[in-house]
Amino acid sequence: MTTTEARTFAHAMLREIYEQPEALRATLAHNLDGNQLKSSIFQNALEAFRGRERLVIAASGSSRHAGLAAEIMFEDMAGLAVDVEYASEYCYRSTHTLQDPCVLVISQSGETADTLAALREARARELATVAITNYAESTMASEADASLPTWAGKEKAIPATKSFTTQLATLYLLTLAVARLRGRMTTQAVSGRCEQLAAIIPALEAALPAWEAKAKELAGQFSSAKTLLYLGRGIHYAIAREGALKLKESAYVQAEGYPAGELKHGPNALVSQEAPLVILATVDREDPDSILRYEKTLQLMRDMQAQNAQMVALVTEGDTAIAEITPHTFAIPATSEYLLPLLEVIPLQLLAYFSAILRGIDVDNPRNLVKAVVQE
Repeated sequence: MTTTEARTFAHAMLREIYEQPEALRATLAHNLDGNQLKSSIFQNALEAFRGRERLVIAASGSSRHAGLAAEIMFEDMAGLAVDVEYASEYCYRSTHTLQDPCVLVISQSGETADTLAALREARARELATVAITNYAESTMASEADASLPTWAGKEKAIPATKSFTTQLATLYLLTLAVARLRGRMTTQAVSGRCEQLAAIIPALEAALPAWEAKAKELAGQFSSAKTLLYLGRGIHYAIAREGALKLKESAYVQAEGYPAGELKHGPNALVSQEAPLVILATVDREDPDSILRYEKTLQLMRDMQAQNAQMVALVTEGDTAIAEITPHTFAIPATSEYLLPLLEVIPLQLLAYFSAILRGIDVDNPRNLVKAVVQE
């Protein structure tokens, strides 16, 4: 019996947070044969990428944050130049930006008006298009040259949780496929990375109860906060943005996501006891660039400690340096730099959930929001 079957959940959002291991398993089962990419699944998408050096990603909301993470993946692992657009702005951008790119649209529903308009504009420009949606029969999936469905299952709560993590997983697998197409990665390397992706699912499942308890505790401690600043470097900046969005839409608390290095360029003026920092400070010890980012983030945290800032940190399991700076930490299982976001986002979803519950908010149906924005 799974955790979701054995437990009664007060809200769809919490249930869907706990359904993420199952959703990720379904996504991998669809896209992988063992630790190998299924060529039949990625064939059309790879044709869209073939011969192209550039990629435009158009999306809105949480899907755009998945796109920001994918920007780092595609640039670092596949060697593509990537531009991430707000879908609502793409149609108004000059047609001379990024000549002859592939255009990738991301949408949970596959019906988002702005993103659908971006897809149709790309097709009008005779560009190759790929759609990542949670509904294989959606309009975007039907109209794009290639469709890569996620397998999150129906998501009832308006705040995106399992649809977001399955987007990240699908984007990661697509990046591996494109990296292989472009000769940037061997078959053995792709297989090893697929194995790493599969390995984080049981680790995530095991960590969920502790993350839930910590999120509930911290939501209570920071219930008087008027604003929160979420900070991350590199690929983790995308997750800082997503964490801030979750808090805004779920708990009606002002929050912003920033690159960690930008804090001292203005936002630091906001930092106070009423404006805590949520800092993504994980590290992949096998990646020199990740280590450098971690060391810079650690120094920033020491500087903020000297300012008496309130801090919550996401840290890699076993980290002792950050425990000396703040007691408020979520322990994230160790994995590679590009897979850490799949784990990091979940404690932030839980923090948003419990912050909303403390404020008496109907977290499944936040005010003024709908699941799919089908009118521009």
